[in-house]
Amino acid sequence: MPATPLVPTGPRARVRQGVQPIARGLGRLGLTPNALTLIGFGIAVVAAWLAAEQAWLAAGILVAFGALFDLFDGALARATGTASKFGAFLDSTFDRAGEAVVYLGIAWGLNVAGFPDSGLFAMAAMASAFMVSYVRAKSESLGFTPGTGMASVGLAPREVRTVFVVIGLAGAGLAGGLGQPMWVNSTGLLAIGGSMSAITLLASFTTIQRIFHVYREAKKQEQQ
Repeated sequence: MPATPLVPTGPRARVRQGVQPIARGLGRLGLTPNALTLIGFGIAVVAAWLAAEQAWLAAGILVAFGALFDLFDGALARATGTASKFGAFLDSTFDRAGEAVVYLGIAWGLNVAGFPDSGLFAMAAMASAFMVSYVRAKSESLGFTPGTGMASVGLAPREVRTVFVVIGLAGAGLAGGLGQPMWVNSTGLLAIGGSMSAITLLASFTTIQRIFHVYREAKKQEQQ
């Protein structure tokens, strides 16, 4: 008897189903999934530029919008039956690039604001975030946890990291005034520095969790 296909469940699956009508609407405008991927990267670049200009709150709002927009390319591909390996590759690649450019924008903005040491926290967050993604990509290329299984392993997948980025940027913006530079403001600095530190710690722990997950999977395969 053939195995019954697993139907995705949980909050992530419900969100994906919820955005499908919007994705179809974007498709009717002539946009393709790959075009949406590139637009999403463009949103990240603008958010990074706003962070570099110390428009912290505006940057945080745009990062949050970009996170929602990022759901549309996959939803449109599934809704129109145009999902492809290249599309998945392009989406993953520009997701990583978009995340990186935001961290760089934050680091630059902190440096301009007179807090170059705090900018190092943003760079540490970027490095630890990339380790999370690298461990997943490498493990899947070696045949461990195929599909989206690895995405649920660990405390700080991309969605959680994005929440911390938005909290840090919004906190810094509100501390300095609506859409205004942070200047020398200990509350704003604590908000953005704290969020970057949290990402670094949680992402590093997630990397360790995923390494141990792959170790257990490897042991299972050896015993088969």
